[in-house]
Amino acid sequence: MQTILADSLHDESLATMKILFIGGTVFLGRALVDEALRRGHEVTLFNRGQAGPTPSGVEAVQGDREDEAALHALVEERAWDCVVDTCGFEPQIVQRSVRALAGHAEIYAFVSSFHAYSDWPAKGVDESFPLHACAPDASPDDVPYNALKAGCERAVEEGFPERALIVNPGIIVGPGENVGRLPWWLEAIARGGRVLAPGSPDRAVQLIDARDIANFMLDRLAEGGTGRYLTTGVRESTTMGELLGACVDATGAETELVWVDEQFLQDHGVAPWTEVPLWAPDIPEVIGTWTASSAKALAAGLRCRPVAETVADTWRALREGTYPRPKYLQGKIPVGLDKDKHDAVLAAWNDRRPQA
Repeated sequence: MQTILADSLHDESLATMKILFIGGTVFLGRALVDEALRRGHEVTLFNRGQAGPTPSGVEAVQGDREDEAALHALVEERAWDCVVDTCGFEPQIVQRSVRALAGHAEIYAFVSSFHAYSDWPAKGVDESFPLHACAPDASPDDVPYNALKAGCERAVEEGFPERALIVNPGIIVGPGENVGRLPWWLEAIARGGRVLAPGSPDRAVQLIDARDIANFMLDRLAEGGTGRYLTTGVRESTTMGELLGACVDATGAETELVWVDEQFLQDHGVAPWTEVPLWAPDIPEVIGTWTASSAKALAAGLRCRPVAETVADTWRALREGTYPRPKYLQGKIPVGLDKDKHDAVLAAWNDRRPQA
């Protein structure tokens, strides 16, 4: 494994690496590939060629990671300094990839999730918290969905003992976001007028730009770094009011944010998180959503750009069509409040307030 040639971050002084990306064309994967190419690394992509366009300057190997023959063809007469797996969701499939690559790479970097931790989002977790129980060869029928990432991590750590880099991101935003949480807010606010906002503008939120995760992971890999890191924004560095205010500023819209009581929203059947993206109400089940610790990653070099910069760049990318349109789906659940329901809840909130 080659190491950093000079003591600096995020620049061309990082030594060239050969990197295999499994996935690499959607959101965080694309951010990683774009930054790896910018730094001059030699990049191979292995995917089905269906999720997004393949950037120029890479070796593209088309294949399905579920196909043993495709994995064997991938590794034949090839080796890399590291593997970056951005699309592992099922332990048994990740295990198959890990076993095929074990003799062909020095480090296996796996993008996991906060969901791997059994106490999140009820508690603000750090790296010492327990993972869900899930075997490294589990299938989706064996465990609840949120536990699957924990099994994927175990598959990586078993196949690359002492040579695994596990990254647990929180809520990722930025240009190219494919779920559509921040894009939904930007487009709703861009229409102008009165826009429902949840709870209090002082509620802290904890977001991280995909490009900041990409920088951190590539820095760690260039140093030969392994281990586990929670990668999310700095705790209490941003509020919901500041986030939505940045959306108003970025779009330049004449928009009034109307802050509606959380209990009122729940009484009127408004679903947290999906219908109102990024709204985690003040209830025990999700009280730890925005209180995870990124201290270890920050000490190791993670740098988080201001949320206002992320918001402005996301809006610019949406307007310019730089990336495919978001799905506006979390799994199979639509993201965002239907306009008729939004207007009805807002009207009911206005009616209950005393008239001047």
